[in-house]
Amino acid sequence: MSDPIPPTIGLEGAHVRLIDQRRLPGELVMLECRTVDQLCDAIVTLAVRGAPALGAAGAMGIALATLTGEPAGEAARKLKATRPTAVNLAWGVDRALAAEDPVAEAQLVAVEDVERNRRIGANGAPLLPPGAHVLTHCNAGSLATVGYGTAIGVIRAAHEQGREPSVWVDETRPVLQGARLTAWELARLGIPFRLVADVMAAGLMAAGEVDAVIVGADRVAANGDVANKVGTYGLAVLAAHHSLPFYVAAPVSTLDPATATGAEIPVERRAAEEVAELAGTRIAPPDVEVDNRAFDVTPAGLVTAWVTEEGVARSPGELPT
Repeated sequence: MSDPIPPTIGLEGAHVRLIDQRRLPGELVMLECRTVDQLCDAIVTLAVRGAPALGAAGAMGIALATLTGEPAGEAARKLKATRPTAVNLAWGVDRALAAEDPVAEAQLVAVEDVERNRRIGANGAPLLPPGAHVLTHCNAGSLATVGYGTAIGVIRAAHEQGREPSVWVDETRPVLQGARLTAWELARLGIPFRLVADVMAAGLMAAGEVDAVIVGADRVAANGDVANKVGTYGLAVLAAHHSLPFYVAAPVSTLDPATATGAEIPVERRAAEEVAELAGTRIAPPDVEVDNRAFDVTPAGLVTAWVTEEGVARSPGELPT
């Protein structure tokens, strides 16, 4: 059966073709990047986003440089500078740089990503009891990967196994990845869900209407601390207060043993307009000072388990190395 969600990103001939996530959910539009600079712009402006997808984009950027004759070292520098928090981006760049054939390597990264995500889903699905009400944050589905998804991949696998999960999708301010992207994906997959404001999470948990929280990750430090979309830390604290499991689903490529703790993870600062505007309409007074941190760090002690393609780790010491 064909996937109702097309691949997020792929290398086709001498260009990178990707879903333009800026246009969702209004329309499904494919964007073609024919230069490294065009791909970098797509990354910075969130046409493509999500740690595993950025890993593929990094590898494809080096492949693109190979095909267009741009110096690979300069292309690598540009690509790595686009978004500093997601470790997968640099991982993909370095993997393609080290390959004898960067084009073939980039294509292999894409194929392997979908396979890894399916294994993550299979490993994580048993964590969700039948009929579970699952809360998720941001978008860690197909659109955040080449295909299938990580956190949403776990929910998707549970759905495919007949475990009948339903999902609370929080809107995920300020860029609304939950409302725009996760809701779009779940509708296509036929998985029951309801969209809620971010501030509703505590009330849902207090009312006993959440059975588990599952999120993706942009980087996992050696001690198990997790960098993810801003707001994740707050959900982890709420889950702990209400004695709910808090799961993190991510491929091994998101694990960063070179970063000892979450305190060392660089947190990206993004444009003020993302907070001061909504869908292009100004919602804050003119000249207001904005602090727009794209990520926060959840301490390992608040994580119930980390789900990777290699299995379920219930302590940082069990994480793959």
